[in-house]
Amino acid sequence: MTLQPANIFKDVEKIRENAPLVHNITNYVVMNTTANALLAIGASPVMAHAVQEVEDLAGIAGALVLNIGTLNDGWIDAMFRAAKTAKSKQVPIVLDPVGAGATPYRTQTAKDLIRASAPSIIRGNGSEIMALCGQSQSTKGVDSTSESNLAVDAAKILAREIGCTVCVTGETDYIVSAQALYEVKNGHALMPRVTGLGCTATAICGAFAAVNPEFDKAAAHAMAVMGIAGEIAAEISSGPGTLQVNFIDALYQLSETDIKKRLKA
Repeated sequence: MTLQPANIFKDVEKIRENAPLVHNITNYVVMNTTANALLAIGASPVMAHAVQEVEDLAGIAGALVLNIGTLNDGWIDAMFRAAKTAKSKQVPIVLDPVGAGATPYRTQTAKDLIRASAPSIIRGNGSEIMALCGQSQSTKGVDSTSESNLAVDAAKILAREIGCTVCVTGETDYIVSAQALYEVKNGHALMPRVTGLGCTATAICGAFAAVNPEFDKAAAHAMAVMGIAGEIAAEISSGPGTLQVNFIDALYQLSETDIKKRLKA
């Protein structure tokens, strides 16, 4: 299916106008990058994982983002509590199953979270999505060993069984729901050299889900914005370090003209 630049930018404008609260229970490695990206696009991030407050925050958030990158039992407990509250309040839940398939602990945690409180969007690389579907696929730590196109069938199965949108990211991003299949081909080869941009994509999905209840479109719009911002940043970057900074600026300065000019979907 085809994406419309005007509709993508409408969602960007809604984020900028409403500054939705995006509650992140995410990993240590990416907190700073994720928070800055959410601020740059116009959302209001909170990074909170204490069990004493996650239910209160999830209940007032525009979206809840769960990222299992640096797991421990306390954080897992917090994720279950927050997800239960979000589900009861009809707050969109976005899950990033970081490293699913790498260890049984990660894989089972992701599956248990899905079973307890079905997410609105699952965003992962090819290996992670295939692992969630029970296909024998290992990951290289938290990096994918499978191209995104190889995980489309697994994404379709998950979308159908869970009743959610599944976003498989890679050189081409595939966004799958029961109603639609979107392909987004924006991005730059330098982006995977910056740690946490995949996790940032998940958080940006949260911002878009907070303003667009059609979660397949929300995820597709988020991936288009991520990829276009990455392209703009790469053009003026000398390496991964400058890309990270320029990417944040590109999100902040993103215009409808940028989207019209660059969208590959």
